Parts: sequence; C-alpha cells; structure tokens
Amino acid sequence: MPGTFEPLPGGGAAVALDDVEISIIRSLAVQLLELIGPGPAEDTPDDPLAELFAEGPSEPPTDPVLRRLFPDAYSDPEQPASARDAEEQRAHSAEFRRYTENDLRAGKRDSALAVIRSLDALSSAAAGEGGAVLKLSPSESQQWLGALNDLRLAIGSRLEITEDEDTDLLYRLPDDDPRKPMVMAYLWLGGLQETLVGTLMA
Repeated sequence: MPGTFEPLPGGGAAVALDDVEISIIRSLAVQLLELIGPGPAEDTPDDPLAELFAEGPSEPPTDPVLRRLFPDAYSDPEQPASARDAEEQRAHSAEFRRYTENDLRAGKRDSALAVIRSLDALSSAAAGEGGAVLKLSPSESQQWLGALNDLRLAIGSRLEITEDEDTDLLYRLPDDDPRKPMVMAYLWLGGLQETLVGTLMA
C-alpha cells in the first residue's frame, strides 16, 4: 500500500505515508492555506445573516495560482470573442465571482485544513515510528481529493504546466534543473490523487 490509496471496509480510504511524505503534504497544504487567505468569518464577528449576503471580489485575482484556482466562469481562451462579447463575458464573470468566490475559498480552505489536521493526528499517533497508515472516512476522503487537486493546480501553475503538457518530459528533467523538486511533487501528488479517485469509485 505505500504511496497508493486503498479502500477501507465500509468506505473511506487508507494510504501508508512516511515522515518525509507527511511533512511535504502538510507543508504544501499550509502554503495553500496562506495563499487562499483568511475567510470573512475570521475577520468579522460571527453573523450568519451577514455572511449569507456578503459579497466577494468581482475582479479575478492577480496571482496566477489564484487565477487557476478561481478562474473566470464565463471566459474561454480557446474561443476568441468580439469586443462586445468579451465585455459581456467579463461582466457575467464579475457577477458570478462576486457571489461565489467566498464560498469557493471557504471550501478550499476547509479541505486544506482537513488535510493538515489529519496529518497532525497521524504524526502524533506515530511519533518515532517513521511513518504510519492514514485512514480517512468517506467525507475526509472527499476533502483530501479536493485538496490534492488544488495543490496540483497550484504547483502546475507555478511550473506553467498546461493540461496538454507531456508528462513524459517532466520525468526526463535533468537532476540539476531547479524545477525538478516541484515537478516530482506535482507528479507524486498526481499519483496519490489518481489512486484516491480509483478507490472512491470502486
């Protein structure tokens, strides 16, 4: 089971992780949390009604990673639009973003926090043993799946990897290439994500 998720009886998934793997995933999840930023509830007193009607940003993020995590809903770079159509797309995207981005950020934040908390509990239980088996409930598995996807999108954005990128080229990067550690993390997280998807669909 090392490095691959496997199903648990009754639902959920399990994977064996060593101390280095635990540290890498936790560090990446913390960086993702810092990038996403605090939510409205962390900045203002608890007011469910205010949160319900709180408006988010209308402009896309300037950071390319955040633009990848929170893309415009109504723009398609593959389909060139006239100036008028482009303006309409921007207006629709701004409106959609205003009412959805806060919730999207909260969901991604919750998933990253779930990863950190489960890894903290795992490393505490396995102190001094060099690794442990992480066991996730079905709901935790879904949160992990979302977080793994976000982490890969973030790393892929930093590496300027497109969806059409030939992953064989990534495997053949020379060891002295400064991108190599990030590429290896990107590929490794992809493997974890793929086996978790397969486990949840089994």
